[in-house]
Amino acid sequence: MSRTLRELLDGNAAHAADFETRFDAVQDAQHPEAVTVCCSDSRVLQDHVWGNDEPGRLFTCGNIGNRVVQQTADGEVVSGDVLYPIEHTGTDTVVVMGHTGCGAVTATYDALTDGVSEPPGIDHCLDLLAPHLEPGVEALPADLDRAAAINRLVEYNVDRQVAFLRESDEVPDGTDVFGVVYDFQDVYSGRRGEVHVVNVDGERDVETLRDAHPEVADRIERRWEY
Repeated sequence: MSRTLRELLDGNAAHAADFETRFDAVQDAQHPEAVTVCCSDSRVLQDHVWGNDEPGRLFTCGNIGNRVVQQTADGEVVSGDVLYPIEHTGTDTVVVMGHTGCGAVTATYDALTDGVSEPPGIDHCLDLLAPHLEPGVEALPADLDRAAAINRLVEYNVDRQVAFLRESDEVPDGTDVFGVVYDFQDVYSGRRGEVHVVNVDGERDVETLRDAHPEVADRIERRWEY
């Protein structure tokens, strides 16, 4: 047995001891308050980001590029991972969370600008991002360094995923859709590990959002207002 798996099982034993009595209320059904769509990155601990330790509170989805888009024979649709809690558990809040220094956004940027290719499974994921990011790549200011360009595209990607949800007939009109960015690279003005709101139901203007949501005004921030 590998040392890594042994350590993971030890960690799970501590988890089970702590959580053993926390599942009583969710044995037969779940009614999460929100579905969160996060990038699959080992540096972003999705439940920990929100301080969540309550089973049943959040329906968490993860994939490279925090995508809500799925490709079918009939074209692009909202990913079933995201749609399931909306359709079946009464969830009416979606949070799309990108993060600074996103590898999926970086790889898509490289594919669009330099034709860099990845193994087929990764290329499939990037192909879902590329059509939504290409206009953003073309609109980037010419004087940005690579890191700044990527972090602006992180916001742009979040915006595009929010827009896709809001434009879909599959998502009820009353669903709240929030776009946020998790920062562990000192890109935004807060502390490492803070989440910054960049989009609320399609609204991106920082001052408009701060006026509308004064209770979280200090957490509303963008690097790119295009």
